[in-house]
Amino acid sequence: MDEDIKFIIDTAKESMNASIKHLEKQLTNIRAGKASPAMLGSVMVDYYGSQTPLSQVANVNTPDGRTITVQPWEKSMLQEIERGIMLANLGFNPMNNGNTIIINVPPLTEERRKDLAKQAKSESEDAKIAVRNARKDANNDIKNSEVSEDLQKNAVIDIQSLTDSFIKKIDSILEVKEKEIMTV
Repeated sequence: MDEDIKFIIDTAKESMNASIKHLEKQLTNIRAGKASPAMLGSVMVDYYGSQTPLSQVANVNTPDGRTITVQPWEKSMLQEIERGIMLANLGFNPMNNGNTIIINVPPLTEERRKDLAKQAKSESEDAKIAVRNARKDANNDIKNSEVSEDLQKNAVIDIQSLTDSFIKKIDSILEVKEKEIMTV
């Protein structure tokens, strides 16, 4: 196989892998009823004048499936962490006991579960679009390459089978997440 074609296919594969990684990251932010430290992944805290991720100023744990505890490394950060959680607009009501912040994660209603499943489906559609865009870019690069028509046709077929496998992977990731969301 021509080096240019190999490079084009490898680049497309990297791009498609990045789409899958992004999808997985987005799906961890969609809560499925169980408490998880990842739920607070988007929380930013004002740490001496600069916005800092919560994970860099406190320990975030889940002692059970319904509770998240946040233990700041500096006691003076309790108020800021509480404010950061409220500003993140995650629908949580943090309670401050003087040492730690405790968040009770309420069970999801049926309607909320359906909304979260829709959100997960939307994220998976975005990932599919990114994969198809990678395919389109790769096919354009192949068409513009200086190789024989046979090699171009074979490369287009390879790109299509790569695309199909990534779309299948996205569908299976979504299926697992939807099952997780809808399980009471």
